[in-house]
Amino acid sequence: MIEFHDPRGDVATPIEDYLLSYDIAGEVGQGSKPVIGLLANGFPDSENFLKHLGDALKKTFPAVEVRLWNKGNAAIPAPENMLDEIKAVCQVAIAAYGH
Repeated sequence: MIEFHDPRGDVATPIEDYLLSYDIAGEVGQGSKPVIGLLANGFPDSENFLKHLGDALKKTFPAVEVRLWNKGNAAIPAPENMLDEIKAVCQVAIAAYGH
């Protein structure tokens, strides 16, 4: 008999479901022009990766607007004013990193 060991530890905090969502296709279909914010964290190629992602999003949803931010330094949190700007203008935000 084979016995498998599950290496995952016990969860110390309750798991919270992620409930935020945004129907890009539905909004575009209703005539809206959603703004998708892309936030690069400053690692090399994080901005290049997000530019490719933005191109793919525009190809899939030509009516969306894609905006790119780069915090410029992977070792620091995104500045509050940058996050405030993203929240003010975007319906969707995607953060990514590169190496």
